[in-house]
Order: sequence, then structure tokens, then C-alpha cells
Amino acid sequence: MEKEVVVTEEGLKQMKERLEYLIKEKRPECSEKIGIARSYGDLSENSEYVAAREEQAQVESEILELEEKLRHVKIINESNIDTSSISLGCTVKIYDMMFDEEMEYKIVGSTESDPAKGLLSNESPAGKALLGAKVGDIVTYKSNAGDIKLKVLDIKV
Repeated sequence: MEKEVVVTEEGLKQMKERLEYLIKEKRPECSEKIGIARSYGDLSENSEYVAAREEQAQVESEILELEEKLRHVKIINESNIDTSSISLGCTVKIYDMMFDEEMEYKIVGSTESDPAKGLLSNESPAGKALLGAKVGDIVTYKSNAGDIKLKVLDIKV
């Protein structure tokens, strides 16, 4: 059985938009580049042709990957989230005891993860450690900087 791909409604929307962009815009653009490069003659020494084919392969690979993820998608229903403990879809306010700072993250599936935007993967070391924790709990996880201790300050949707 394939692994479930857990996403929020917003994450699903972004995946579908990316797929549509790749199919309707990027794929035809790659085909056009290949056609132009072919017109330059000898394909064995044609760097534009090689580059266009490589770009096309990357686009097709991403299309297949997105289609596969969409077949196994599970949407987080934010209206059913229990905020008594941290779970997927929760937004958590935490205090990093090592770096003496407060942070806020939304716990999301790995496909939506972007820590710089406050989206923390449930599969990341910090995300795994936080899952199931309650307000007031202190969780520890290992990182390159050593053991990181996080105190849960708030949980909301």
C-alpha cells in the first residue's frame, strides 16, 4: 500500500495548481524548446537540445510525482481537530529553551513543510517530538546542535 499524503485544504489547492501549471504551461513550453533546438541541426552536438530534453524529463517527473501524491491524498479536516494535544493541522506556540525564543508553527504533512513560513512537517524531528504533546509539556529531540527542548505554550487550529 502506498503511503498516505497528508495535506491541508490549502496544501491540496497548491498541489493542484502546480500540476495544472506544469501540464498547461511548462509541458508545452518544453516541447517548443525541443522543436526550436531540433531546428539547429545535428542533435549529437546540440547543447540546447540536450538541455531542453533534460528540462522536459524533470517536468514529466514532477507531473508523475504530483499525480501519484494526489491519488493518495488525505485532507486534514481542520474543523475536527482536537486542540487538547498537538496533532496534524494544529498551530502550536512553543518556547525553544536552548535558543530562548518563542516560535509558532502549523503542523502539516511533509509535502507542505516550509519552516521559514511556519509550516513544520509531522515527519521532521521537531514535528515528531511535538505530536501528542499538551500545553505545558516539554519535549526533547536531537538535532545537529544537540538535544533541543521545546515547551508547548499554546495549541490552536
